[in-house]
Amino acid sequence: WPRWGNERVMEVMRDQRDTYANLNNGVLHLANQGVTINQIHNIYQVPASLQKKWHARSYHGSVEHNSRAVVNRYLGYWDANPTTLIPLSPADSAPLYVEMMGGADKILTRGWQLYDQGKYKLATEILILTRGWQLYDQGKYKLATEILNKLVYAEPDNRKAKDLLADAFEQIGYQQESPSVRNSFLAAAFELRNGIRTGATPKGTGPDMIRAMDTGLWLDYLAIRMDGARVRGLSGKINLVTPDNGEKYVVELSNETLTSIEGYQAPDAALTITINREDLIPIMMGTKTFDDQIKAGKARFKGDRRLFDRIRMAMTDFDIFFEMMPGTRRTTPKHTPSKPMQVEPYTIDPNID
Repeated sequence: WPRWGNERVMEVMRDQRDTYANLNNGVLHLANQGVTINQIHNIYQVPASLQKKWHARSYHGSVEHNSRAVVNRYLGYWDANPTTLIPLSPADSAPLYVEMMGGADKILTRGWQLYDQGKYKLATEILILTRGWQLYDQGKYKLATEILNKLVYAEPDNRKAKDLLADAFEQIGYQQESPSVRNSFLAAAFELRNGIRTGATPKGTGPDMIRAMDTGLWLDYLAIRMDGARVRGLSGKINLVTPDNGEKYVVELSNETLTSIEGYQAPDAALTITINREDLIPIMMGTKTFDDQIKAGKARFKGDRRLFDRIRMAMTDFDIFFEMMPGTRRTTPKHTPSKPMQVEPYTIDPNID
């Protein structure tokens, strides 16, 4: 439908921008915490402020489909669980499930029960989990992994199930010609037996990499790190100026989404940050904070910094040691996260909006 008037047109365009930006950033925010392509459509949610807008609803596309498409774009179609890497075709594994569940009549009976309870997705995928050892002993390792994979998801602390699934992964891995496929199975077997390996965190913020990252890309990274739920209901703009390379950006928070526009300054911005790109690099690397650079006379804040601090407080430090197989995550992270945008402790009113 046509929209009339500049204010209304700007509202619709802003909502459209935030809808797609939040889909991309929100999905990547979750993916960086271990949410896979087979889970994302059940976890990612469009911000409530956008769900209330007719022009941001899923009439010409599906959030469930598009969230998976974002993961597929950046990480591929595979969820990193070897069970789904080279799976059996449904027609090859289905007879076993029918047998295990006691035949078609029992499946139909249970299916109707689930349907009547409104559990439609479960009704389409009713499985029972036994016979893992028998299948393993018969050398039917792929069938064994299908059964045991379900059991391990249902009972992540079941040591016997994880050990047997690891054994099956190992046997499939040994039979693979491709090193990448073989290593996928063997790595999962190791994880099931030993948990996530600990050690030094790989450094991705070296000087050469950061210098090659343009300012806009860094702002996109911050948008992914931001937990939108922690800035719910907030909105506003911040100008960023880097005089040494002549760049200007406006960063806007709206609909729990952080976006930026290059080459533009907002006259109604709450805060203007001025810092040379060369002095911004240590902040991007996490070795200095904005407050460090302010004290050193290398950065200047003009205006109200409260929005900046609220955004800073919503930043998530991703733990790269998330589990790929159920029940393998270690309990105490050992890494030291980098903190772009961090400022020194600053007391603000939590009710500020």
